[in-house]
Amino acid sequence: MQEFRYLENVTTLKLDEERCTGCGMCETVCPHTVFKVEKSKAYFADRDACIECGACTANCPVEAISVTPGVGCAAYIIQTWIKGRNAAVACC
Repeated sequence: MQEFRYLENVTTLKLDEERCTGCGMCETVCPHTVFKVEKSKAYFADRDACIECGACTANCPVEAISVTPGVGCAAYIIQTWIKGRNAAVACC
């Protein structure tokens, strides 16, 4: 998902590996394959692909994932598709 990047290393996405039970919901609901689950734990397969939509946070039964919409938000990504990168307005 390289074409869905905003800025590298700026996403607010966090994973508490100690709380993670490896249920796989994050991997299932993430639209950009940010997570993978192996050996009963989730890990970031491609953290910079995160668009900060919050699907993982909303579906994690043990609250092991947190994200704050912001610099990588879906609204910015969608604007770049519609208006082009130079006309899109970054999220607040």
